[in-house]
Amino acid sequence: MRHFQPYKLAGCLVVFFGVIFSPGSYAQNTPPAAVLDAALEQSTRVMANELLTQLGQRLKSALTSDGAEAAVSVCKEVSPAIAKRLSTENNAVMTRVGTRVRNPAMGTPNGWQQEALSQFESRLSAGDNPATLEYWKVAEDTKGQRELRYAKAIMVQPVCLSCHGSASDIPASLAEKIRLEYPQDRATGYSVGKLRGAVVVTRPLP
Repeated sequence: MRHFQPYKLAGCLVVFFGVIFSPGSYAQNTPPAAVLDAALEQSTRVMANELLTQLGQRLKSALTSDGAEAAVSVCKEVSPAIAKRLSTENNAVMTRVGTRVRNPAMGTPNGWQQEALSQFESRLSAGDNPATLEYWKVAEDTKGQRELRYAKAIMVQPVCLSCHGSASDIPASLAEKIRLEYPQDRATGYSVGKLRGAVVVTRPLP
């Protein structure tokens, strides 16, 4: 089994329909039971939740002790380290992607991740519970290796608005911090309950 190289993470994305077929590809909003056993399904969810939990704890600590400006630094410096460590420990690629990106070099969704975000938007519009928004896909990479692709939706919570709300509501000092750290930032203008992005996991299959 080959080992994946972990990706880095972009700006902060945390707080706390059908089936698509193509050759070598299988995607749906529930795990493909014919391919995944219960242990693999559960361990994938645990990996995604662990990334969100660890980053959420660091963000909460920074916000409590030093305020939102410190949280910006956590997103830029600490979150990539968390993702890299968890990716290595789990022989997977774990990261987060956004519907609007704070750092274009990191966190920009690729093809299947954009597909997942589009499905999430459609399901939210149809009234689905945000907590149930998952995406599963089994496909082949460019070398013919089968891999599991999983995404879990991240929704905007009240605390997210400190850095991701209306630009006019972000304090000047914080806005300047964001501008300096992320000069190409597009990740503002969100409101509570909107889709912010997803935590995504890619792992090789036997």
